[in-house]
Amino acid sequence: MFTKLSFKIGLLFFTFILLIETLLFFILYTNLANDRVNEVMDSLLSRGNTHRDVLEDYYNQTTLEHVGIMESASEFIVVITDENGDIIVASNPVTKEMKRVMERANREEIPQDGAIIEEEWRKTEYIATDSPITINHKHKGHVFMFAHSNDVKKIVDHLSDQFIIIGLITIGLTIITIFILSRFIALPLIKMKEATEQLSKGRHTVTLRTDREDELGELANSITKLSNDLEQMKNERNEFLASISHELRTPLTYIKGYADIINRSNTSEAEIKEYTTIIYEEAEQLTSLINSLFELAKMDQNSFVIHREDVVLYDLIQSVASRMRPLFAEKNIKFTVDCPKNVIVSVDPHRFQQVLMNILDNAKKNSFEDDQVTLEVKTSKDHLVDHLVIIISDEGEGVPEADLPYLFNRLYRVEKSRSRESGGTGLGLAIVKEIIDRHGGTVKAINNQGKGMSFIITLEKE
Repeated sequence: MFTKLSFKIGLLFFTFILLIETLLFFILYTNLANDRVNEVMDSLLSRGNTHRDVLEDYYNQTTLEHVGIMESASEFIVVITDENGDIIVASNPVTKEMKRVMERANREEIPQDGAIIEEEWRKTEYIATDSPITINHKHKGHVFMFAHSNDVKKIVDHLSDQFIIIGLITIGLTIITIFILSRFIALPLIKMKEATEQLSKGRHTVTLRTDREDELGELANSITKLSNDLEQMKNERNEFLASISHELRTPLTYIKGYADIINRSNTSEAEIKEYTTIIYEEAEQLTSLINSLFELAKMDQNSFVIHREDVVLYDLIQSVASRMRPLFAEKNIKFTVDCPKNVIVSVDPHRFQQVLMNILDNAKKNSFEDDQVTLEVKTSKDHLVDHLVIIISDEGEGVPEADLPYLFNRLYRVEKSRSRESGGTGLGLAIVKEIIDRHGGTVKAINNQGKGMSFIITLEKE
């Protein structure tokens, strides 16, 4: 229980909120307690001033006794002295503590509006006020009012009890609220934890609430995307393994079969020569496939390095064209190049030649006799950045629109039944995309409006 996230979140919230509530309660309690004590003292002073005002108007024995009788029935004590400090009237017996307070007051200058002369209610037995009596500008005595400190302490203690009860209720409500909130916060995280456990077990289909617009919603979206990506990778891996198994099995089957035939005693020399040629071609095909797989493996391990250098694009393309023209001539395909002679580009020349040859080889495979393949180079500007655009177009049959997004996937073929002679290994375009990505560019395939398709390579001009 103590290791659960909901408990840790709740404990953290509770600690901070308890500290804040304690500070606020302390400030509120202190202010209220002081206010209540000040109210008692102000009330005591106001009561003494009222008696003083009456005596200043009617200073006689009857009035003095009347004031004493009034306070004898109250919780306060009144002591009236003359100008010499002698006691004239007292509503209650006068204690030594009261005499000490009065003697000290007689030695001090008290304002006409009266004053609180003893306010240390925590340390003394009484709090006291003094209201001087002045008749015809002559000092006639004092009206001392006393209140037991215990009365003030009872008020403060009652306030303390109320705060304790309110504090306990607040803490209880805080615990309940924090428990609910921590569960509310932790529950999505718990579901995400369970989802990631499912992912680790190979179950890549998870369902999480992704309609939240906070950080938890973003995390849920990321996990869901990861789940979908893993599912897609799993499917692609299975398809890749199935395809590569087929690609490896086919040449090996040819090699094994024709090797068995060659070893037969009744095989003629002409047949041996023919079958040996087939075995060589299949071995070449197998070598090409393995080399492509090795290059893709290096790309996946980030050990595939691009060595850039400034090259004249026209010379690089002419080098590729001279190697491809004989292959196009075999199918009577016309190959044309349109490239400015002064364009300098920073690329890996070996890898970029590989890109162009793979795309041109794909165009050759998808073109018919007497078709035309074109390679065009032009520049464009986008957001004040110059780009170099290379377009390779053919007049073949194109591909269905639904297949265009997958052309650069490994071992992907538009027609699953196409032979290796017409369809290749399905790795060439995957290598093209990896190389162009490493150059910081983009490559895409589109169907032309008339017939055929185009591959568009875009590089940022330096």
